Amino acid sequence: MKFLFASDSWKGSLTNERTGELLEKAAKEVFPDCKCEKLPVADGGEGTVDAVIKAAGGERISIAVHGPLMERRDAYYGKPDEKRAVLEMALASGYALVPQEKKNPLRTTTYGTGELIKDALERGFRDISIAIGGSATNDGGMGCMRALGVRFLDADGEELEGVGADLIRVEHIDISGLDDRVAETNFTVMCDVKNPLCGPDGATCTFGKQKGATPEMLKELEQGMKHYRDVIIREFGVNPDKMEGSGAAGGLGAALLVFLRAKLNPGIETVLDLIGFDARLKDTDLVITGEGHIDAQSCFGKVVQGVGMRCKSRAVPVIALVGGMGEGAEDIYEYGIRSIMTTVNGVMSLEHAMERAEELYYRGAVRMFRMVKVGRG
Repeated sequence: MKFLFASDSWKGSLTNERTGELLEKAAKEVFPDCKCEKLPVADGGEGTVDAVIKAAGGERISIAVHGPLMERRDAYYGKPDEKRAVLEMALASGYALVPQEKKNPLRTTTYGTGELIKDALERGFRDISIAIGGSATNDGGMGCMRALGVRFLDADGEELEGVGADLIRVEHIDISGLDDRVAETNFTVMCDVKNPLCGPDGATCTFGKQKGATPEMLKELEQGMKHYRDVIIREFGVNPDKMEGSGAAGGLGAALLVFLRAKLNPGIETVLDLIGFDARLKDTDLVITGEGHIDAQSCFGKVVQGVGMRCKSRAVPVIALVGGMGEGAEDIYEYGIRSIMTTVNGVMSLEHAMERAEELYYRGAVRMFRMVKVGRG
């Protein structure tokens, strides 16, 4: 019997790599002669690069970049094979990189993300996937584009730094210096949000507060983002607000779509393609996926849903082993998941469950495989 393990990480308790190890141990206890393949998976958010590197047997490329506050810092991206690169903006321009007392989207920039892209271009990669979750920025992607040669000029023709506060000052965008290699490259943006650039559902109003913006900052940033949008419309004839996902990552989505002509793709779908998931289903008898807590939101671009749909299309049964279930969890059955099993085996606090995560997960996996054995009998 062949098993394929493809679970998301459980934030604060289990990595996706560790879930695979525990599943293999449990499977061997119940099916001593089984074959197991462990496949770390992520949904395009935190941990995407590491998951792809591990699953594809790739390597990490480390470089120095400028962080969200233009401080020098170390970052990296993934090389799954000789032709493709996978980047994670959170590693260069992420929310977690800014100390709490310095969180201010008027002053943060995506410049470091642009440096990651530029390095990948210089190394010859022409198929680049970019995960854009977890940003600390609201600069409309200006910083990222500056690193690639685009110049954002004010009314006096002076080049702007490319931070959130500069949005209102942009009067002309000069793309003549944009890296020539961009035209030869296929860019895929891993993104599950469909927010426009501006408005009540836009980048600033939806995500600005969580990045440290005060009500006054939000007003300034939104005014600036509308101005920036209007400049793009005037000079390039495209309206970012008509593009799904343009408001992602503080407007980085808009810059990638407009200037790099990137295509937007759900994060989990891109990851599954990068790691060759479909080919790994050949001769697989059962897939085990899962996440820490499953509920209605799990049906929208999460690992469990993505894995379930791929398995469903190839008639491969899949079970979700999860920590807990919330409202709407059983909606996931529509996406190929045959059953849900939980690891928690009694009444306990979340803190206690997280402290005992490995033990609970392993024992829950054993129970699951014993049920599978009953079914096979």
